[in-house]
Amino acid sequence: MRARTVPFDADREAAELREYLGEAYDHARLERYEHQLEAELAQVGDEQAFYRTSEGYLYNLTAFAMTATKLPYLADLTTIVPPGAPLLDYGCGIGSDGLVLLEMGYRVQFADFDNPSTRYLRWRLERRGLDATIHDLDTAAPPRGFDLAYAFDVIEHVQEPVAFLEAMERAASVVLVNLLEPKEGETALHHALPIRAILARARDRGLVHYRRHHGGSHLVAYGATRPSHTGAAIRSRAALRANLLRRGRPR
Repeated sequence: MRARTVPFDADREAAELREYLGEAYDHARLERYEHQLEAELAQVGDEQAFYRTSEGYLYNLTAFAMTATKLPYLADLTTIVPPGAPLLDYGCGIGSDGLVLLEMGYRVQFADFDNPSTRYLRWRLERRGLDATIHDLDTAAPPRGFDLAYAFDVIEHVQEPVAFLEAMERAASVVLVNLLEPKEGETALHHALPIRAILARARDRGLVHYRRHHGGSHLVAYGATRPSHTGAAIRSRAALRANLLRRGRPR
């Protein structure tokens, strides 16, 4: 499938947050979205409690959505599954990716812990006149049967990335994630990923798509839906093999 045009409206992201927070809205927190999040983490002191209580993520995730960093990931997703497909936005936060996909005609459900971000997402869905389920991961795992489960810029936040992938694998035929290489001076909320092992896992379970974005973000899709022998599929396998070879895995 050819990539579809992904709509992008940075002003809408900021306007919705401003409307939702009302008089409590602080534009300086949006401008300093990384620093204010680090300050909030230091104040809370416990990472898991932080994820369930953070107001700073409303600003951080809004600002990050406004950078358009994830547009290439969304465009690649449209080459894997067509509009109308049931998708799971795993670790959805404020749901910016899923909202875009809903408005493109995909059938999206969301999954995350109950926190200020998902409460904001409920408001955004209602404001846009959209109907979608949000699964609370503290209560139960999401149902099975999705064509694709995706998580963009999420897995580097978890303590057990393989368990995270296994949960996605149970929910969907295809898993789509990006794996970030570590950068000097990045947030303490990012944990180092076993990138080579995860890419090998993807290859062994049926590579669907692989592409490297932004220099150090490995976007990989894998699962039961194996690619046909198209030029794009062959290039994805060749790119993944080359990356594994560079990282010292000879297979």
